Amino acid sequence: MKTYFWLAVLIAATAVVSCQPTADILKYFQNPEPQLTLRPKITTADRIAQHGYPAEKHEVTTEDGYIITYFRIPYSHKLQNQNAYRPIVLIQHGLFSSSDGWMLNGPDDGIGFMLADAGYDVWFGNARGNTYNRRHVSRSTNHPYFWRFSWHEIGHYDIAAMIDYALATNGQGQKAIHYIGHSQGTTVFFALMSSRPEYNEKIKTAHMLAPVAFMSNMSDKLVRTLAPYLGHHNAYSAFFNDQEFIPFNELFTKLGYNACAPHSKTYQLCNSIAYMVEGPESNTNRTGLAILAETHPAGCSTNQICHYMQEQQSGCFCLYDYGRTKNLQMYGQATPPDYPVERITSEVHLWYSDNDTMAAVEDVERLAEKLPNRVMHHMEDPTWAHGDFSSHMEVKKYINEPIIEIMNNYEKVM
Repeated sequence: MKTYFWLAVLIAATAVVSCQPTADILKYFQNPEPQLTLRPKITTADRIAQHGYPAEKHEVTTEDGYIITYFRIPYSHKLQNQNAYRPIVLIQHGLFSSSDGWMLNGPDDGIGFMLADAGYDVWFGNARGNTYNRRHVSRSTNHPYFWRFSWHEIGHYDIAAMIDYALATNGQGQKAIHYIGHSQGTTVFFALMSSRPEYNEKIKTAHMLAPVAFMSNMSDKLVRTLAPYLGHHNAYSAFFNDQEFIPFNELFTKLGYNACAPHSKTYQLCNSIAYMVEGPESNTNRTGLAILAETHPAGCSTNQICHYMQEQQSGCFCLYDYGRTKNLQMYGQATPPDYPVERITSEVHLWYSDNDTMAAVEDVERLAEKLPNRVMHHMEDPTWAHGDFSSHMEVKKYINEPIIEIMNNYEKVM
């Protein structure tokens, strides 16, 4: 997700107080509570419930102590199938995002709502360090140790914990789930399934939307500009490591949510700014842009960004590079080892496109050559971009319905 959406927050916040003299504006930041009446920020569960679906919030603690919050649609209120067999599906967001990102398309076009109405037990995951996951059994977010993780730990620990918890909570004796990931949601899947291959037995079908592993051919200008500096173990990356990317600020979070909420006077401003950032050529469903501005970026560790930069520079899909000395301690070799993706035996569907600046066709095909059980889904639309896999105006037709059909066919056979 693009961090430029913070422009919408800042400009909208300015609009809220622009009618006041400069001296009065400062009061909002010195002591905001008496000056502003702010609605409490709603959660993914609230957004689900607003559309009439049953919504649950769950927490699970990972092996390394992070407390993960994620959300569930246990059954469809339209089907009233709470007592029927409901296959489990876990949906995982991308970098800078959260479970809120799957709410943008609403109940008619959103993949989670469609899956619930197709009879599935739907879980929306969240990665450590984002809006919902800022707790640890012993570490404070104010300490760099809290942020000392990359997407490797999200896959190795967070996704594993969510899979096990969903299987146990469902209560129907299921042994495996379906998985859907977008962008980083695909990277963490590859990291988990190759580093802990026993989890392949817990996957029925996996759908990788804009799969990111190898990154040699990616064309994103910002990444290519910064990667030569942040993609190596040096002074630049050392200064950038082990901290929150875009520090969390409760006031600005509330301002952004209130300014971009549907009934706000500045709602159209948020929508317009987000549209300008996306560009007139964008395929994004415009009705969801204000919600995106409301809830994103959702937060992450700078190490996640550095890890991607390392991938782009090395041309490898490998573990985190800590530098020669620590690599020897961690891995027993001077350079980080490659992920053994050939150990990913589960049924993996790769959904990719020509206009994706983050997941180049050549890199996806390189990954596919190493996967023993993959199915390729190339998007015919030449304008289909990285974010379109979750927010395209016709995502229901070209992504959601085909995925549900594949999952349904699997369930029929089994």
